[in-house]
Amino acid sequence: MPYRIAFTREAEEAFLGLDKAVRVRIAKKALQLERDGFASRHLKFGLPFFVEEIGGYRLVFETLESERKKVVIFVGSHGDYQKWYSTLHHPSR
Repeated sequence: MPYRIAFTREAEEAFLGLDKAVRVRIAKKALQLERDGFASRHLKFGLPFFVEEIGGYRLVFETLESERKKVVIFVGSHGDYQKWYSTLHHPSR
């Protein structure tokens, strides 16, 4: 059974704010996440997140096995990703 793909409100807003050509590429990658056995790299050891690189953009998601769902929590450029990622190390920023 394939995974369902969902976006958080923040990730959806960021996705919709991108250029159409970029959205198409990211949507194709998101559809690949539905497949069983699709391998992604962990964002950081100990965190339940995975990251996919799509050219100069990043898509970060969490897998909820019990629901067979992958939730996209971040979509954006590499620069925006670096800013977002830094908040994982320094939550007080």
